[in-house]
Amino acid sequence: MRTLVSIAALALVATLSACKPSADSAPAATAPASSTPAADSSTPAKDSAPASTASTTPPAPPVSHVPTGPAPVEGKDYEVVANGQPFDPVDGKIEVTEVFNYVCPACAAFEPMFAPWAKSLPADVHVTHLAAPFGRMWDDYARAYYAAEALGVVDRTHQAMFDEIHVKQTLKGEHGTDGIDAIAAFYGRQGVDVAQFKSAASSFAVESKLAKAKQYTQAEGVSGTPTLIIDGKYRITGGQTRDEQLKIADALIAKERAARGGH
Repeated sequence: MRTLVSIAALALVATLSACKPSADSAPAATAPASSTPAADSSTPAKDSAPASTASTTPPAPPVSHVPTGPAPVEGKDYEVVANGQPFDPVDGKIEVTEVFNYVCPACAAFEPMFAPWAKSLPADVHVTHLAAPFGRMWDDYARAYYAAEALGVVDRTHQAMFDEIHVKQTLKGEHGTDGIDAIAAFYGRQGVDVAQFKSAASSFAVESKLAKAKQYTQAEGVSGTPTLIIDGKYRITGGQTRDEQLKIADALIAKERAARGGH
């Protein structure tokens, strides 16, 4: 019964704006943003589907990445980031960065739509997940993501972590502090060696990734999650639904491809 109630509660996220850290969890800025942050809350995107367990998620329909409708408008649909750069660049590829965090209900609701869209992108596009370290429990789960990434287990744990927090509610997420032991125990249930996870979570590599993510979100003007950034240059701010945001992303990918001389 609790699982059904949790799924229904996530469905309500469709009417809510993106997740933002509370005042006491937001980190102090260490560098000014290189662009003016967009007023995300003025046109909040609605989440089109709740996150759920694999058994309740229907197969996604085929995804088309051909831009349709009017071209995105700067200042309305997206902001140009001054001197923006990709977070994790790959030679010859356009980067799509999804800024997210496991504690964010809007991210959990977005994931069943974003995942098939991301997997079907053309070969000249690569996707980077950036777990936002906005303070307190946001930092704990950003650390968890980067540790899982370092261990190469994200593919089998990513959706499961969203479900653990927002569907099963066996982890507190944004509603409290879980601590490294509880988070490591989750990864243990997914077949990850708990000692290896804890070691990765406290490693220099993960600390460096957290610092890089913190600096990047500030430089890109990110104030909430989920946020999509195209090649470090375009931060998507418009769209009345998540589906519309993905259409804006497709158009901006095409724009960047054309700027590089592609078709």
